Amino acid sequence: MTQETIYEIRRGRKFEQVVAGALRVFLRDGFEGASVDEIAREAGVSKATLYSYFPDKRVMFLEVFSSEFSRLAAQAAKDHGHDQSAEDFLLTAGHRVIDLTVSEFGRNLFRLVVAEVPRFPELAQQFYEQGSGQLRRRLVVRLEQFCARGELMIDDCELAADQFVQLCRAGVHEPLLLDLNSDIAPCTTRRAVQGAVEMFLARYRPAGG
Repeated sequence: MTQETIYEIRRGRKFEQVVAGALRVFLRDGFEGASVDEIAREAGVSKATLYSYFPDKRVMFLEVFSSEFSRLAAQAAKDHGHDQSAEDFLLTAGHRVIDLTVSEFGRNLFRLVVAEVPRFPELAQQFYEQGSGQLRRRLVVRLEQFCARGELMIDDCELAADQFVQLCRAGVHEPLLLDLNSDIAPCTTRRAVQGAVEMFLARYRPAGG
Protein backbone atom coordinates (compact mmCIF):
# COMPACT_ATOMS: atom_id res chain seq x y z
CA MET A 1 0.00 0.00 0.00
CA THR A 2 1.44 3.38 -0.90
CA GLN A 3 1.41 6.39 1.37
CA GLU A 4 -1.12 8.17 -0.80
CA THR A 5 -3.74 5.48 -0.20
CA ILE A 6 -3.55 5.91 3.60
CA TYR A 7 -5.00 9.41 3.47
CA GLU A 8 -8.07 10.66 1.72
CA ILE A 9 -7.07 13.49 -0.59
CA ARG A 10 -9.52 16.39 -0.33
CA ARG A 11 -10.07 18.18 -3.63
CA GLY A 12 -11.29 21.73 -3.30
CA ARG A 13 -11.43 24.97 -5.24
CA LYS A 14 -7.66 25.53 -5.25
CA PHE A 15 -6.58 21.91 -5.56
CA GLU A 16 -5.49 22.12 -9.21
CA GLN A 17 -3.68 25.38 -8.49
CA VAL A 18 -1.75 23.71 -5.67
CA VAL A 19 -0.90 20.67 -7.78
CA ALA A 20 0.37 22.83 -10.67
CA GLY A 21 2.57 24.90 -8.34
CA ALA A 22 3.91 21.85 -6.55
CA LEU A 23 4.71 20.17 -9.86
CA ARG A 24 6.83 23.13 -10.96
CA VAL A 25 8.75 23.16 -7.69
CA PHE A 26 9.30 19.38 -7.52
CA LEU A 27 10.53 19.30 -11.12
CA ARG A 28 12.92 22.15 -10.43
CA ASP A 29 14.16 21.26 -6.94
CA GLY A 30 13.44 17.55 -6.50
CA PHE A 31 11.72 16.07 -3.47
CA GLU A 32 14.43 16.84 -0.91
CA GLY A 33 15.08 20.37 -2.15
CA ALA A 34 11.42 21.38 -2.42
CA SER A 35 10.19 23.30 0.63
CA VAL A 36 6.56 23.63 1.63
CA ASP A 37 7.06 27.40 1.85
CA GLU A 38 8.30 27.55 -1.74
CA ILE A 39 5.47 25.34 -2.99
CA ALA A 40 2.95 27.63 -1.28
CA ARG A 41 4.54 30.69 -2.90
CA GLU A 42 4.64 29.07 -6.33
CA ALA A 43 1.02 27.96 -6.04
CA GLY A 44 -0.10 31.33 -4.71
CA VAL A 45 -1.74 29.87 -1.61
CA SER A 46 -1.10 29.76 2.13
CA LYS A 47 0.62 26.87 3.89
CA ALA A 48 -2.67 26.26 5.67
CA THR A 49 -4.31 25.70 2.28
CA LEU A 50 -1.57 23.25 1.30
CA TYR A 51 -2.05 21.24 4.47
CA SER A 52 -5.80 21.28 4.03
CA TYR A 53 -5.25 19.20 0.89
CA PHE A 54 -2.15 17.18 1.82
CA PRO A 55 -1.05 15.99 5.28
CA ASP A 56 2.65 16.06 4.37
CA LYS A 57 5.10 16.59 1.53
CA ARG A 58 5.43 12.91 0.66
CA VAL A 59 1.70 12.52 0.09
CA MET A 60 1.75 15.73 -1.95
CA PHE A 61 4.64 14.48 -4.08
CA LEU A 62 2.94 11.19 -4.91
CA GLU A 63 -0.43 12.79 -5.63
CA VAL A 64 1.09 15.48 -7.84
CA PHE A 65 2.83 12.94 -10.02
CA SER A 66 -0.09 10.54 -10.00
CA SER A 67 -2.18 13.38 -11.45
CA GLU A 68 0.50 14.23 -13.99
CA PHE A 69 0.95 10.63 -15.11
CA SER A 70 -2.82 10.32 -15.55
CA ARG A 71 -2.73 13.42 -17.77
CA LEU A 72 0.12 11.97 -19.83
CA ALA A 73 -1.71 8.66 -20.15
CA ALA A 74 -4.83 10.45 -21.42
CA GLN A 75 -2.71 12.38 -23.90
CA ALA A 76 -1.01 9.21 -25.13
CA ALA A 77 -4.40 7.57 -25.54
CA LYS A 78 -5.45 10.14 -28.13
CA ASP A 79 -5.36 8.41 -31.46
CA HIS A 80 -5.83 9.33 -35.05
CA GLY A 81 -8.19 7.60 -37.43
CA HIS A 82 -7.64 3.93 -38.07
CA ASP A 83 -7.61 4.63 -41.79
CA GLN A 84 -4.10 6.05 -41.48
CA SER A 85 -1.35 4.26 -43.34
CA ALA A 86 1.39 2.64 -41.29
CA GLU A 87 3.85 5.32 -42.41
CA ASP A 88 1.55 8.19 -41.42
CA PHE A 89 0.82 6.61 -38.05
CA LEU A 90 4.52 6.04 -37.33
CA LEU A 91 5.35 9.63 -38.21
CA THR A 92 2.66 10.88 -35.81
CA ALA A 93 3.72 8.51 -33.04
CA GLY A 94 7.38 9.33 -33.58
CA HIS A 95 6.79 13.04 -33.18
CA ARG A 96 4.88 12.41 -29.95
CA VAL A 97 7.83 10.44 -28.61
CA ILE A 98 10.42 13.02 -29.60
CA ASP A 99 8.37 16.06 -28.56
CA LEU A 100 8.06 14.77 -24.99
CA THR A 101 11.70 13.66 -24.99
CA VAL A 102 13.11 17.06 -25.94
CA SER A 103 10.70 19.19 -23.91
CA GLU A 104 12.02 20.75 -20.72
CA PHE A 105 9.16 19.10 -18.87
CA GLY A 106 9.97 15.66 -20.29
CA ARG A 107 13.66 15.94 -19.47
CA ASN A 108 13.06 17.17 -15.92
CA LEU A 109 10.41 14.55 -15.27
CA PHE A 110 12.65 11.71 -16.45
CA ARG A 111 15.59 12.92 -14.35
CA LEU A 112 13.41 13.39 -11.28
CA VAL A 113 11.86 9.93 -11.48
CA VAL A 114 15.28 8.29 -11.91
CA ALA A 115 16.70 10.30 -8.98
CA GLU A 116 13.78 9.45 -6.69
CA VAL A 117 13.54 5.70 -7.44
CA PRO A 118 15.22 4.67 -4.14
CA ARG A 119 12.79 6.82 -2.12
CA PHE A 120 9.68 6.27 -4.25
CA PRO A 121 9.92 2.95 -6.14
CA GLU A 122 6.15 3.11 -6.74
CA LEU A 123 6.67 6.39 -8.59
CA ALA A 124 8.96 4.75 -11.13
CA GLN A 125 6.45 1.94 -11.68
CA GLN A 126 3.63 4.43 -12.19
CA PHE A 127 5.79 6.57 -14.49
CA TYR A 128 6.41 3.55 -16.69
CA GLU A 129 2.89 2.12 -16.60
CA GLN A 130 1.15 5.41 -17.41
CA GLY A 131 3.90 7.00 -19.46
CA SER A 132 6.18 5.02 -21.76
CA GLY A 133 4.43 1.74 -20.92
CA GLN A 134 1.10 3.16 -22.09
CA LEU A 135 2.66 4.40 -25.31
CA ARG A 136 4.32 1.03 -25.85
CA ARG A 137 1.04 -0.87 -25.40
CA ARG A 138 -0.73 1.37 -27.92
CA LEU A 139 2.12 0.97 -30.39
CA VAL A 140 1.92 -2.81 -30.07
CA VAL A 141 -1.84 -2.78 -30.76
CA ARG A 142 -1.48 -0.58 -33.83
CA LEU A 143 1.45 -2.57 -35.19
CA GLU A 144 -0.62 -5.74 -34.84
CA GLN A 145 -3.43 -4.05 -36.77
CA PHE A 146 -1.09 -3.02 -39.58
CA CYS A 147 0.21 -6.59 -39.73
CA ALA A 148 -3.36 -7.89 -40.00
CA ARG A 149 -3.94 -5.44 -42.88
CA GLY A 150 -0.79 -6.65 -44.61
CA GLU A 151 1.01 -3.30 -44.39
CA LEU A 152 3.67 -4.63 -42.04
CA MET A 153 5.21 -8.05 -41.40
CA ILE A 154 6.38 -8.36 -37.79
CA ASP A 155 6.97 -11.52 -35.77
CA ASP A 156 7.36 -9.77 -32.40
CA CYS A 157 5.36 -6.53 -32.16
CA GLU A 158 6.45 -5.86 -28.58
CA LEU A 159 10.10 -5.89 -29.59
CA ALA A 160 9.32 -3.83 -32.69
CA ALA A 161 7.54 -1.18 -30.58
CA ASP A 162 10.57 -0.87 -28.32
CA GLN A 163 12.85 -0.63 -31.34
CA PHE A 164 10.78 2.14 -32.87
CA VAL A 165 10.82 4.29 -29.73
CA GLN A 166 14.57 3.92 -29.38
CA LEU A 167 15.11 4.70 -33.06
CA CYS A 168 13.17 7.96 -32.62
CA ARG A 169 15.37 8.95 -29.68
CA ALA A 170 18.67 8.00 -31.31
CA GLY A 171 21.18 10.82 -31.14
CA VAL A 172 18.77 12.98 -29.12
CA HIS A 173 17.90 11.43 -25.75
CA GLU A 174 21.34 10.78 -24.27
CA PRO A 175 22.85 14.19 -25.17
CA LEU A 176 19.81 15.86 -23.59
CA LEU A 177 20.04 13.89 -20.35
CA LEU A 178 23.76 14.63 -20.08
CA ASP A 179 23.22 18.33 -20.88
CA LEU A 180 25.51 18.02 -23.89
CA ASN A 181 22.87 19.66 -26.04
CA SER A 182 20.05 21.53 -24.34
CA ASP A 183 18.64 23.14 -27.48
CA ILE A 184 17.45 20.62 -30.06
CA ALA A 185 16.40 22.32 -33.29
CA PRO A 186 13.10 21.29 -34.94
CA CYS A 187 15.02 20.17 -38.03
CA THR A 188 16.95 17.75 -35.82
CA THR A 189 13.82 16.17 -34.37
CA ARG A 190 12.21 15.91 -37.82
CA ARG A 191 15.36 14.22 -39.10
CA ALA A 192 15.37 11.80 -36.16
CA VAL A 193 11.72 10.80 -36.65
CA GLN A 194 11.94 10.55 -40.43
CA GLY A 195 15.05 8.40 -40.16
CA ALA A 196 13.40 6.17 -37.56
CA VAL A 197 10.32 5.64 -39.72
CA GLU A 198 12.37 4.90 -42.84
CA MET A 199 14.58 2.39 -41.03
CA PHE A 200 11.59 0.74 -39.32
CA LEU A 201 9.69 0.37 -42.58
CA ALA A 202 12.78 -0.91 -44.39
CA ARG A 203 12.88 -3.72 -41.84
CA TYR A 204 9.19 -4.49 -41.42
CA ARG A 205 7.33 -3.49 -44.56
CA PRO A 206 6.67 -6.48 -46.86
CA ALA A 207 8.66 -6.58 -50.06
CA GLY A 208 6.82 -4.62 -52.72
CA GLY A 209 4.62 -2.95 -50.07
